[in-house]
Amino acid sequence: MYHQAPALRHKEILAAIGRGVRVIGAASIGALRAAELAPYGMLGIGSIYTAYVRGDIEGDDEVAVGQAPDGAWDALTWPLVNVRHVLALAEAAGVIDTERAITLLAALRAIYYPHRTWAAARAVCQREGETSFVDWLARQREQDRYFGDLKRTDALAAVRTALDGATTGSGSGPAPVWETAYFRRWSNTFARERLDGAVLSTEDRLVYQQVFDPQFREKWTAYLEHLSQHPADGGPRLALAERLARVSDGNLPAHRVFHPPLDLRDERTTAVLLAGETVHDRQAVARYADALARYRCERPGFSAAAVREEAARALLLQVWPCPEREFDAEASSRGLACGARAVEAAKRLVPGFLEETTSTEAAGVGR
Repeated sequence: MYHQAPALRHKEILAAIGRGVRVIGAASIGALRAAELAPYGMLGIGSIYTAYVRGDIEGDDEVAVGQAPDGAWDALTWPLVNVRHVLALAEAAGVIDTERAITLLAALRAIYYPHRTWAAARAVCQREGETSFVDWLARQREQDRYFGDLKRTDALAAVRTALDGATTGSGSGPAPVWETAYFRRWSNTFARERLDGAVLSTEDRLVYQQVFDPQFREKWTAYLEHLSQHPADGGPRLALAERLARVSDGNLPAHRVFHPPLDLRDERTTAVLLAGETVHDRQAVARYADALARYRCERPGFSAAAVREEAARALLLQVWPCPEREFDAEASSRGLACGARAVEAAKRLVPGFLEETTSTEAAGVGR
């Protein structure tokens, strides 16, 4: 988090790069992210990016800037990268020597960044006896309001690079394969599609089918058959029964042997697994998502993970036509691997399911 706003995450950038988007980072958090993600194809531009790569600077406090809460873009404070740059310019101009510059940098860095306004910085400089530096900087700023603004310089360089369409620079080479189980899980969480006038989570839609579709076991078997005959690793295409015979003695069904990771960005995957989805199903998914959102609003700190396991398990046992001793097998046959994972997946459905159940019972009493 950057105060009240989520900071740009690495996986968001990787997701864009994975779709073929050229991502450029410079000047601020973009420079830091580019230094971290250059091996994966992100392009870094500017002096601040170079300083992060070299290890001259490390923390995100180096580029943090305070801004007005009304959404205005003007910087109200002096970021450390600009402080360092101005001190280097002053040293080159003979205004301050190296030892005094180091001391003054430490004093200015000690100011919490939202409080490091020009007035506060001037007061610290005067306290440190650096009035000549203050006077010199004031004259430079009178002549050029952007004097020493390294962040602005780097940002403009990044814009020019984007407009020129140039591909030179760090991170411009072919990106290695960085698909991991963690990235795939994150991508699944944020997979969305607009359907019937609503933006629905693909993962929510799949879980709804896994829980409520009585024929989903057949769909999961069809999906395993599809994977067996179209292996992603380029291996031999085999019928599922043949592949199963090669790895087991035939005592276990395919769903107990194969637990492939899902990639909900893949259209073929969603086409097979959501083949039986109806408009009614999607409407239900939207209602359940709304119910979960209401719970979050009404109960600060609430999330699907906070739903009691007993409640999710009770929901599944109420919907699935199986005795409790076969709970794990039923979950596995629906692509949920085991009962514990099924319970975790179903937690998101509990608030909506309880609301619908309560409404139905109330309607019955009314009649």
